[in-house]
Amino acid sequence: MAGGGFSKLPNGSVVVAITLPSPAESAGPGTPVRVLVHAGNRARALTRLRNLGLRAVYLRGNAEPPTPDEITAVLHHPDGLLWRARPERAQELWHPIRALLRPAVAAGQV
Repeated sequence: MAGGGFSKLPNGSVVVAITLPSPAESAGPGTPVRVLVHAGNRARALTRLRNLGLRAVYLRGNAEPPTPDEITAVLHHPDGLLWRARPERAQELWHPIRALLRPAVAAGQV
């Protein structure tokens, strides 16, 4: 089960943070990733993730809400969708969601 949480912002929108097993090799096999989504409400945030192919994403409770630094990062990103491996690499920079879901290119193919 994925851990996560949300924070409601003063303008009524929310930032959802959820920890998932890595859906792609870009984060490393078996490495959990922290995904941040900015949306109008919690349901819409989860729908944005499901539309990207992460079908079994659910938010149960508010055990791991986003930190102020995470909220700042996602609000300053034009897509409002970010990820990074956690917790092993806390100093790692945030990546756009496209980098996580990009199909891996086989060796020798360009």
